[in-house]
Order: sequence, then structure tokens, then C-alpha cells
Amino acid sequence: MQLKEICVIGGSGFVGSAIVTKLDAAGYQVKVLTRRREAAKHLLLLPHVEVLECNILDNQALRKGISGSDAVINLIGILHQTRRSSFDLMHHQFPARLAKTCIDLGITRLLHMSSLRAGKHAPSQYLRSKGAGEAALLALVEKSHISKLNLTIFKPSVIFGRGDRFINLFATLIKVMPVLLLAKPQAKFQPIWVEDVATCFVLSLQNQTSYGQIYELAGPKVYTFRELVKAVMTALGIHRRIIGLNDSLSYFQAALMELMPVKLMSRDNVRSMAVDSISSAPFPVVFGLVPTALEAVIPEYLVNANTRGAYDRFRSLAAR
Repeated sequence: MQLKEICVIGGSGFVGSAIVTKLDAAGYQVKVLTRRREAAKHLLLLPHVEVLECNILDNQALRKGISGSDAVINLIGILHQTRRSSFDLMHHQFPARLAKTCIDLGITRLLHMSSLRAGKHAPSQYLRSKGAGEAALLALVEKSHISKLNLTIFKPSVIFGRGDRFINLFATLIKVMPVLLLAKPQAKFQPIWVEDVATCFVLSLQNQTSYGQIYELAGPKVYTFRELVKAVMTALGIHRRIIGLNDSLSYFQAALMELMPVKLMSRDNVRSMAVDSISSAPFPVVFGLVPTALEAVIPEYLVNANTRGAYDRFRSLAAR
């Protein structure tokens, strides 16, 4: 079956925007479901993209939103729980409900975003909920052979790129703080560029060898948390002293940050860092892609020394 119309849930976010842009360039008709249409207005100029407001937690609204699609991409994920959105609700219950709705509507292709090191015995609620979501999807597909729901799961390490919340956060802290108190400084990451992640999603859509597969996505180099922050300093041309915190102080710092109006880090985030976010296998050869190095990308978007950087800075100041 030739897939033509793709529905992206969570398409207005950092990773979603990159995927939607590549889908549009590839000639797909793309439908983006978002809670607030205003948050996706940067996608409205793309010629093959339609943005619809949809409360995905409402069964009827979700069914109406994805109806008519040939494939669905689920990118829903939260880093911090709120009264409205819990890890279990968004990472476990929703993917299972989405898959059941796809089966009911005869949609045969589902791509799902999970996380590296997610699993039943992971140390954090975030990673356990992601693992529960994976397990629910796999169990549903196994029990529903007649439905022919072709599922692919992606498990990336930390994702970097223009507009990310990780590298940019530390870039901001480096600019304003004379000393950085760093939680879990020896935690390991294998960062992957958002454009590489987006490429893998788009290439897998109609590649039958990816059906039923789980792919770990990670970049070419492993960094400790301290080394990653130092790489950001190098890109900015700024040196700051880093004081690494032990486990007790890391949790204490995170507990204080949880009291802030905007959560930068939580104790659950610290628990996630108890396991190294590095891939157990080489980059999937099926995509024919050599992942891009962090150092080749971050100077371009951190320094803001170009026209796009100035535009993004203006948008940031305008709260857009």
C-alpha cells in the first residue's frame, strides 16, 4: 500500500517540527494534531501540512483526528508530570489507546517514539512509563495479527538541535552563571541530531524491513554529562567552573528545582541518569545514515551568528 497521508501527533514540538518538515519535503500530505494551533503556526506555511486542534485524551476527538490517515506517528512525551498529564497517562495509556483506534479505523502503519533505556525495571518513572508503553503496543500487535498493524518503535538518546531544551538550557546557564553545579556529572549520553532522527522516521514509513522493529538511535560519540557541558562551553567560547554533585546533592538540587515555577530538573530526571543513555548496538544500517557529530552542529545554532539565529532570537523574545 502506498502511504500518502500521515498524521503526526505531537508534531508541533521540537522533534515533531523536524519530522513534519521532512515529510512535507518528501511529498506526503501531513496532518498535525496539536492541543493549541497557535503552537504549530510555524508549520502552516508548509504546502502539504494541515494543522488541527485536537484533545487527544478525548476518544472521539482522537478518532476524528486520525481518521483517513494512512499512517500515524506518535511523538507524545513529557519530561515532568502535572495534574493534567502523568507519565502513565501519556506514555503508557495513550499509545495503547492510539493503537486500538488505528486498528478500529483500519490504519495499518504506526511509528512510535520511546526512549533509550526505557523498560520495566528502569530507575525512573519516566523510563518505566515509556517501557510500559512499548510493552502495551507490542502485546496489542501480537494479539491482533488480523489487524496487520505494522509497528516501528524508536528509542533515541538525548536529541539535540536548534530549539532543543537540553543543549540550549545549558548554553543559557553557561552564559549567566559563573559556576555550574552539575548533577550526576558522570552520567553518560550518546546525543543524536534531531535531523537524523527525523530522517529515520521518514525513511522507515514505507520500508517493510522496519515493520515490527525496535531501533535505538544514538550519535557517533558517548559523553559524560560533564564532557557534554564542556562541549557546549567550547562552542560558545566561554569557560565556567563545573562542580560535580554527588548523588545526595544531585537529588537535593533537583528537589529545590521542583519548587520553581518552571521545572528545569526533577528528582525523576536524576533517577533517569542512573542508567547510561547509550546504545547497545551500532546505528541501524537500514537507514543508510552516518549520524552527525554534536560538534559539527551546535556551534551553528548556539552562537546565533547568522540570519536564522537572529530570527530565532527575535521569536524567542516575542514569546513565539
